[in-house]
Amino acid sequence: VMFEDGASVYADIIFHCTGFKYDFPFLKTDGIVTVDDNRVGPLYKHIFPPKLAPGLSFVGLPYFAAPVLAIYDLQAKWIACVLSGKTSLPSEEEMLADTREYYRNMVEKGVPKHHTHSLGHEFDYADWLSSRMGLQGVDERTRSIQKSYYKFLVKNRGWRNREWEFSVGVQEEEEVN
Repeated sequence: VMFEDGASVYADIIFHCTGFKYDFPFLKTDGIVTVDDNRVGPLYKHIFPPKLAPGLSFVGLPYFAAPVLAIYDLQAKWIACVLSGKTSLPSEEEMLADTREYYRNMVEKGVPKHHTHSLGHEFDYADWLSSRMGLQGVDERTRSIQKSYYKFLVKNRGWRNREWEFSVGVQEEEEVN
């Protein structure tokens, strides 16, 4: 990988992280879906814009969600169930009312708008998505792994300032200067 400053690094894997700054310049919705202070909305359950559902949906907006990759998988499966007619969405009015209530609860709790899609380490959202499709919620093993992961993040707040090198079954850590 060659950087703008001329430095280069050999990399087996590249993780592209956006820093959770949402921008969809290619998406033309005539203002129906907007990004305001990093809130993409209005979206029913972080997925469907009520006025455009089910024709437009978003997968992967939630972050700090437990367990995040499983949530993205569940979102995609729920969208597929809706599009295939296996399950249905509430009316546009009901979805909009639910979304407004979610936003109102955020304001009451003092949660800034830019944290709309930050779901925390609770499993309620994953369990809710699962229930829409008649699936079991998050299993205990996954809950345990996720809780350990969050404890690690809290205990090791400087983890972003480190370089991690992974080998088969071995993890080495090196401080970044």
